[in-house]
Amino acid sequence: MSVAPTVPPAPTPARTPVYALVGNPNCGKSTLFNALTGLKQKIGNYPGVTVERKVGTAYTQHGQPLTLIDLPGTYSLAARSPDEAVTRDILLGRRADTPTPDRIVCITDATNLERNLYLVHQILDLGRPVILVLNMMDLAAQAGFSIQTDRLSRELGIPVIPCEAAHGKGIIELKLALSRHDLPLPRHAWAVPAPIAPAVAELQASLSRDEGKNPLVARAEALLLLTDQDPVRVAGSTPLSPATLTILESWKNRWSADGTDWAGLLVAARYEAIGKLVAEVVTTSAPAGADGAPHAHSTADRIDAVVTHPLWGWVILAALMGTMFLSIFTLAGIPMGWIEGVMAALSGWVASQLPPGDLHNLVIEGGLAGIEGVLVFLPQILILFFFIGLLESTGYMARAAFIMDRVMSKVGLNGRSFIPMLSSYACAIPGIMAARTIEQPKDRLVTILVAPFMSCSARLPVYLLLIAALVPGEKPRLGAQVGLMLLMYFLGTFGAFFFAWFFKKTLLRGAPPLMIMELPPYRLPRVRDVLQQMAERAGLFVKRAGTIILALSIVLWFLATYPKSSDNTPPTEALAHSYAGRAGHVLEPLIAPLGFDWRIGIGLIQSFAAREVFNSSMSVIFAVEETGNEDHDNTSRRDALRDAKRPDGTRLFTPLICLNLMIFYVFAMQCISTIAVVKRETNSWRWPLFQLAYMTGTAWAVCFVVYQVGRALGF
Repeated sequence: MSVAPTVPPAPTPARTPVYALVGNPNCGKSTLFNALTGLKQKIGNYPGVTVERKVGTAYTQHGQPLTLIDLPGTYSLAARSPDEAVTRDILLGRRADTPTPDRIVCITDATNLERNLYLVHQILDLGRPVILVLNMMDLAAQAGFSIQTDRLSRELGIPVIPCEAAHGKGIIELKLALSRHDLPLPRHAWAVPAPIAPAVAELQASLSRDEGKNPLVARAEALLLLTDQDPVRVAGSTPLSPATLTILESWKNRWSADGTDWAGLLVAARYEAIGKLVAEVVTTSAPAGADGAPHAHSTADRIDAVVTHPLWGWVILAALMGTMFLSIFTLAGIPMGWIEGVMAALSGWVASQLPPGDLHNLVIEGGLAGIEGVLVFLPQILILFFFIGLLESTGYMARAAFIMDRVMSKVGLNGRSFIPMLSSYACAIPGIMAARTIEQPKDRLVTILVAPFMSCSARLPVYLLLIAALVPGEKPRLGAQVGLMLLMYFLGTFGAFFFAWFFKKTLLRGAPPLMIMELPPYRLPRVRDVLQQMAERAGLFVKRAGTIILALSIVLWFLATYPKSSDNTPPTEALAHSYAGRAGHVLEPLIAPLGFDWRIGIGLIQSFAAREVFNSSMSVIFAVEETGNEDHDNTSRRDALRDAKRPDGTRLFTPLICLNLMIFYVFAMQCISTIAVVKRETNSWRWPLFQLAYMTGTAWAVCFVVYQVGRALGF
């Protein structure tokens, strides 16, 4: 009797190792992440917070996949911002949406090793395998620093890889280290101050007992809890147990009573250990100055003397910002025209393929119009983030924020809010997205809330039409046009600064922000990384905000189309009969005190799709035949507005009404694209709805005063 051979069970595939990339801002971490993962990246946000999440796939020297998580840059695990809190919580295993990393890659700036090693020192406490990457070794050598990497490796008990990520040097050595199955645990010991040791032991026991943490992670978290005097907690992270919180508060109250600076003692003890280590492994050959300090950054110092100069610094900043602003304003117009042309051709082709009817109108006026509303902003977003990427990668962005800090602090913000607000003159969408560079959540939120006040390019067609109707004559005087346009820009800027000051004093109250930031060394930009970052931002906009914009565009089309009128009904009457027209009639009692009637109300409703839609709405309402020639169409619209009458025979678009309508568009939130982006950036509908309410309320109140006072004065 034969017996069938036993087939051994298939081996269970090993879980893909998860590596976390951690480092200080400006240490080259993103460059290294891109070099290791290439295009195999997924970009998004961590659930519950607006912190960016980047996960990529790299491969070992043997072709095995590795999962790499690019954690937000931080100077310490004692979190002071949501970005730093997410990094801390992932490393401590407090986020269910992200696996706890098996191994950690610490990237440091070799030109400033002592400061960078503070974060490394905290991470070594976790007792996980760590690879230390000393990036920018070429710049360290130029500055006169010599680092004994072998000795540093022996002292810490971990692999130490010298690297120049911008030039691709050290990448192979790092991949070899990532490929090792036998990465050693760090040999890391330092003396916890005696007054603090009992508290560390008690917190460690509580974290192990109540939260199931292993002893090393529990000890590391206990040390962090004692370093954090005001820890930041973010949505989506596991909270501390009540027992741990009770122990923590008990010790803090005890130390406060006897005057013990527990956080200061821990920080000082870490830096003492780091200082001894750096003294052993780093030597300096740079010539010393009169104070004994090496001239490590003499070239950067000479450049800074010019770019942060009280006079020339402003000139350089104005030139760079003007170039960026004009590029967004003018260069973007060329590809925007291409997009509009392609979409017009696509609409024409679709129109020829579909029979007339509701489906035809839905696809063209709802779907394709909504897609165009998404894609038409892409050139501005791409140009903005290209400039921001260049300025950040060269090190100039920190200098610009430093120069503007004194001005922005007058309204309760700091210099980091300058770029987003300036960019919003072209379009609020890229401006709001640029607010990600602001570290403090309240300052970032205030910047987002006030950025749409800056008069964007989409308002220009409305301003030009209303100025043409306001100023008498066939061709408005240039001085009148420029003066009125500047007035609108001034009002928007004043509104942004006033509400920034108001929010910082009330709703988002906080101490005046002290901008303490590192001035990174100047570097040549790596264009590949800038372009990749630019593409990532554009992809996120299309994926996230685009779906909301498309949905709202279809809703607005539906409101302007239904209920249907008979085929012979003129377009003006059909629009008046639609839900949008009925909404205009319902809206009329609210806007009548501003001098507006129901026809203007329809224009206001439809312009939520985009402000410039107001012009085409006026064409439909006042039966202006569109020719495709913008100059001719504007002249026809102007004449139609001048001829428009109220039921009593008086002019509808008087100079006062035209001025008031422009002021309304300065202050009102008339853009669903901006609402969609604010929702994405704040991760909530609460703030975009609040923004819609307070901006519309402000517009109504200002226009009410202007119209009533103007009418009382006889205008």
